[in-house]
Amino acid sequence: MAMEKYPEAEVVHGAKDWHDHSLKLLSELGFPGGVLPLTNLEECGMVHETGFKAPYKHLFHSTNTLMRYDSEVTAYVEKGKMKKMKGVKSKQLLVWVPIVEMSIEEEKIYLKSNVGDWENLFCFCCFHR
Repeated sequence: MAMEKYPEAEVVHGAKDWHDHSLKLLSELGFPGGVLPLTNLEECGMVHETGFKAPYKHLFHSTNTLMRYDSEVTAYVEKGKMKKMKGVKSKQLLVWVPIVEMSIEEEKIYLKSNVGDWENLFCFCCFHR
């Protein structure tokens, strides 16, 4: 499926292969491996200019934060930062808040939204695998 929509995508098939690949990629970008818990996916593609494909919900037990990753997640990525993110939301009280930026500063991860002035700060260690 990724090859049809994104012919330039680097496509990895199989949950184990993609999980291993995503951990390597996140490490190269300076993020802890648990920040995008991409598991149990049969096919995923990554275009360095546009991002990942991964439908998924995940509860980060260490922060009690429920995150939703849509079937298409995109972001502009660089070392220590993912910006102009689309397809990632965090459950805050009763509302799903879109996450538009994730950055790392001094062993802390900042999640930012375009809803009001919402942003959240987490210890880097909360997302280690």
